[in-house]
Amino acid sequence: MSRVYFHIDLNAFFANAEILLDPSLAGKPIAVAGSTRRSVISTCSYEARTFGVHSAMPVSEARRLCPQLILLEGHYTWYSELSRRFMQIVSRYTQEVEQASVDECYADVTDVIRRYPRPLDLATEMQQTILRETGIPCSIGVGPNMMLAKMASDMKKPMGITVLRLRDVPQKMWPLPIGDLRGIGNRTVPLLEDAGIRTIGDLANPRDINAVREVFGKQTEHMIRKAQGYDDRVLVREYDARSMGVSETMLEDVTDYEEIRGLFRVLARRLSSRLKKAEKAGSLVQIRICYYDFRNIDRSAKTQNPVNRSDDLFVQAMSLFDSNWDGDPVRLVGISVSDFTSDAGVISRLNLFHDDMEDDENTDDILSDLNRQTGTSSFMRASALLKKEADQ
Repeated sequence: MSRVYFHIDLNAFFANAEILLDPSLAGKPIAVAGSTRRSVISTCSYEARTFGVHSAMPVSEARRLCPQLILLEGHYTWYSELSRRFMQIVSRYTQEVEQASVDECYADVTDVIRRYPRPLDLATEMQQTILRETGIPCSIGVGPNMMLAKMASDMKKPMGITVLRLRDVPQKMWPLPIGDLRGIGNRTVPLLEDAGIRTIGDLANPRDINAVREVFGKQTEHMIRKAQGYDDRVLVREYDARSMGVSETMLEDVTDYEEIRGLFRVLARRLSSRLKKAEKAGSLVQIRICYYDFRNIDRSAKTQNPVNRSDDLFVQAMSLFDSNWDGDPVRLVGISVSDFTSDAGVISRLNLFHDDMEDDENTDDILSDLNRQTGTSSFMRASALLKKEADQ
């Protein structure tokens, strides 16, 4: 039997959470946003969306589109409490759960779904239980892998239940715009359109594979398989502790690609140093991207051989980031390594060849000081400083 995944997505989470606190907001165009000059919309009610307001939109533009928009700064402690309740409910049904962000998760229900006379009865029960106990509506996507489950949950909101099987992909998924495919960021869409790729179906069956390869490089075959409906990711459960990772939260939300790239370089050096001190090397590299609106995504890739060198970690991390960043402002990024090898000889050989700066204990201090003194733009300077010292 193939596996059955649910992707459960709380609808307009922050906005609906605010309505629970103030029922008079129901039916009105509301949005949650920060109060700084760079503020963008975190989420908005469906009433606001009818005016064209959407997440990541600058507040000034949102006000222009919807003059009667009610802006709220948000109650993040309340959101965290609702998120905790949400995850507890899902965990009653299965322990095979990966929390993707504050308002969404994946659940492997392969075993539990067998206990229900009709497969969708489980999705209906979970949906109604979440609504009853949290007051928040949700959409559930059902698929044989995590990507199809996620694509399915986006197809019907609010309170939708959508099944997306492999045989449904040509009819339901291929006509969608290429930007709707998970892992295609806003920066990549125009490049693909220039290459003649405008729909997911165009990528699934490309006429000019070389033009696609110019956009995706080594990730070309992987992205084509995704467009065809295949995804070999596995759930990353919270209690899986056999990994080592580092992350950094920026003082301000960042959209500048070079700043983010510089931060990944510093994090790769930091993680490399820790792996070597622990005498570990692993063949599964994962990144985490936390967006301005608290959405988290985790993406991983298998390496041909175990790695612990900073250059290898950096290349893998940036490949994952380039394939998955959607262009929205980023609050946090992280890198982790798992699937450690037990072959001491492999680790010994790896450690014979290493970057001069990888074991520099000042890396964390440099990053911390610059972050504290000058904010996110410091990461570019941190990367440049580390490279300069390595070259000397």
